[in-house]
Amino acid sequence: MYYFNHEQLECYALAREVVRWLEGKSFPAGRSSLKKQTERASESMLLNMAEGASRSGKSRAHHFRISLGSAAEFCACLDLLPLKEREEQQQKLRRVGAMLHKLVNST
Repeated sequence: MYYFNHEQLECYALAREVVRWLEGKSFPAGRSSLKKQTERASESMLLNMAEGASRSGKSRAHHFRISLGSAAEFCACLDLLPLKEREEQQQKLRRVGAMLHKLVNST
């Protein structure tokens, strides 16, 4: 069976786990803009990671750098939300960030 490059990345699997945790979470009333921003950051993190894994050279590093920024934004969004297990999920995002940082600097 063929697997895409991103499907073999540990950071992708961990990031996907955090995104799936977020699905179905209730956001506080009046925070619809924060919900949209959080969703956009989480989607950008995963999608740029997938695209970066399929590229090489400067393009690869560029997409991983965007993914790293989106992971940081996602982590910051969680700071603003009163969700259970938030800190545990932020720790996972920090691990994702560390792995992405290595990927950015290895290309």
